[in-house]
Amino acid sequence: MLERHPLCDISTLGDPGSRGFVLESQGGSVALFVVRRGELLMAYKNSCPHTGVNLEWQPDQFLDLSNSYIQCATHGALFRLEDGYCLRGPCAGDALEPVEVRLEAGQVVVILDRKTGS
Repeated sequence: MLERHPLCDISTLGDPGSRGFVLESQGGSVALFVVRRGELLMAYKNSCPHTGVNLEWQPDQFLDLSNSYIQCATHGALFRLEDGYCLRGPCAGDALEPVEVRLEAGQVVVILDRKTGS
């Protein structure tokens, strides 16, 4: 079953920027985050592939100091914004779990498949 969840207005995301969310639904809660750089808009589950810990080092801070990569606050692992691929750290070669995201009339919307939990 697909669930549509409007998250925020695109104007509330920096460019580049990131923001975390916890969605509640019939299937339970899902922690995720959205990243933006120019026209790129991506969403991922908020879980490091190495240990499963949340990635942010403070609320809504998922990017490194240069705003070029997603960074795990626990291990310093760096992930590409465009595909979540880990370039450096203990999970190098792994990737973040993507979540379908759309921009609809200026609103950031994620689509969750509750059968698979993604």
